[in-house]
Amino acid sequence: MAGSFLAYEEPSIVLILVLISFFFFLSLAEWLSSIVVRAGIIGPIIVGIIYGMPLADILLDIWQETFLAIGYIGLILIIFEGGLTSRMDLLKQNFFLSMLAATTGVLFPIGLSYLLLYLGFGYGAVETFIIGAALSTTSLGTTFAVIGGASKDIDLSQTRVGTVLVSAAVIDDVSGLVMSSVIHDLGSISGGADVNLGWLIGRPILASLLMAVLTPLICKYVFAPLFRCYIEHHFARFDHLSNVVLMVLVLCAFISIAAFAGTSVLFGAFLAGSFLTYLPSKHPEGPFVVYSREHGEQNDEKSPTFVHTFEKYFSDVQKYLMEPLFFASIGFAIPFVDLWTGSAIWHGIVYTLLMLVAKVVVGIWVPLWDVITKPKAAAQKPSLSQAVPSAALLGFAMVARGEIGLLIVEIGYNSTPYVSEAGFYTAVWAILLNTIIGPMVVGLLIKFRGKAIGNGHWGIQSTEGHERSEKLRREPRSQALEDGLAVS
Repeated sequence: MAGSFLAYEEPSIVLILVLISFFFFLSLAEWLSSIVVRAGIIGPIIVGIIYGMPLADILLDIWQETFLAIGYIGLILIIFEGGLTSRMDLLKQNFFLSMLAATTGVLFPIGLSYLLLYLGFGYGAVETFIIGAALSTTSLGTTFAVIGGASKDIDLSQTRVGTVLVSAAVIDDVSGLVMSSVIHDLGSISGGADVNLGWLIGRPILASLLMAVLTPLICKYVFAPLFRCYIEHHFARFDHLSNVVLMVLVLCAFISIAAFAGTSVLFGAFLAGSFLTYLPSKHPEGPFVVYSREHGEQNDEKSPTFVHTFEKYFSDVQKYLMEPLFFASIGFAIPFVDLWTGSAIWHGIVYTLLMLVAKVVVGIWVPLWDVITKPKAAAQKPSLSQAVPSAALLGFAMVARGEIGLLIVEIGYNSTPYVSEAGFYTAVWAILLNTIIGPMVVGLLIKFRGKAIGNGHWGIQSTEGHERSEKLRREPRSQALEDGLAVS
């Protein structure tokens, strides 16, 4: 094996060359995949398969573990940035719709899995549940990476359909955590160990609900008033430095609370970003109300926002180092060689197509919601042709991807007696193909229909602050700066 070849007495030169080639092809693959298929995550996954244990095993195990750890930090930063940039007003307005989308995205894959795997292929009932659970999750980190990199012309996180997508992905990730916890202890239950199944299932659900409910309440009635009265005006003296310190403290606090409580640290990262977004005053005279990063940096009474600070100090290293390493680490975990048997390919492709249908059907809620919520006296009826691109975007962006699905099926395969080798390979095929197909279709949708989505009924929604910000951006720099100074 190539990994053992590198373990001779003086591997430094060879190792350096291997690492240089790895990062070179990682960057090249991400750039090519973002250009060709509009989905930059595909290239790093392929490089991970080639350089990692699944195929050539060129990288030492310790380096693969290191890249996995760095990539996971990148995943946390992706989700933290998503929380910083999410529209809280749209999230509240579309919460019920997000619940419907998330519920559909969990139940349909599991239900259709029983039709195909249990009744059709003869897999076991528990095995089918584990595989269906793996394909029911939507990776929140990959979702942010896909919608963030799909288009430079439209910020999907600011659209109505993007907000529904993010909310549904958060709920799916929490449900995936609950199911992974249950599956992890199925082996103990089958062995006769004394496991409190009710607490096992209830703890992550209860912890997630409490964090989701208490975070906005405590922020609104405790931290936000204190921050606005006593702290935020002092932040303008230090600009980015004070922002960085608070961002690090809040992020560490939330992921620690989430881990201790038994819910997902990724959910904690998202709540941390949302928490920071709500803290500053939205009044025009507030220090954080600026039209650009330069406006906040150059005026003594103003401060750059947390998003500006993230973009200046963290965005590049996250985008060009940590994010590719995370997606390469997904490739490290795929048993690529073992997948190429006749039955594994056949079962995997058929199951992939079924899971694509199960997830894409989530998009049907977009036109249905227009019909359900349309006032009878509405003068203009949203047309089906306007809703279809947004529906397709929601459906394909909800397709199961990446790390959480692989985690669930690997737990089922390695920690329980229920998942067979054939079932494991079928699940891995479906996760791998879904991880490729979903982002690819989303990228193509944004390329050809991005403007229609952004300008449509499910596109960018204006608020008073958003309209003011856009107006300032459209004005000449000198006039905008004059207006900004006038309100301060």
